[in-house]
Amino acid sequence: MARYFLDTSALAKLYHREAGSERMESLAQSPDVPLIISELSLIEIESVFATKVRTGAIAKAALDHLRGRFSADIAKGRLDVVLLERRHFRRAASLVHVYAVDHALRTLDALQVSVAVDLRLRGVTSVLVASDRNLCNVAAQEGLTVVNLLTNA
Repeated sequence: MARYFLDTSALAKLYHREAGSERMESLAQSPDVPLIISELSLIEIESVFATKVRTGAIAKAALDHLRGRFSADIAKGRLDVVLLERRHFRRAASLVHVYAVDHALRTLDALQVSVAVDLRLRGVTSVLVASDRNLCNVAAQEGLTVVNLLTNA
């Protein structure tokens, strides 16, 4: 049974229709397979929702509805939240050191990859789902199976 770790770029596709949403929804079909997110996604998804309001992609009146759906998915166990720990920050710093120059790995993406690598090492999941080319490239180099929602990979 596959368990997926979702970067926020993939998570957002469950709450707002955009390129890659159909593929993300297909991966998330099974209600008995929780999707895994990091604690960081709790903050990042708020920023994603706010950006969508600011850019006019969603109406401000829809914001509370999106937040409610997201909270309900956590409460129902559809989303399993992994808390950030010191080891995640240490690994993220190492990832930035190795990949930031040649692969444009950003700080928060490094934290997401760090959590995904940790989950792989603990045998929880080895699959990272995202829609960010740089993040996906680094994750693959770190031994994760990558599903890039914007490509066929």
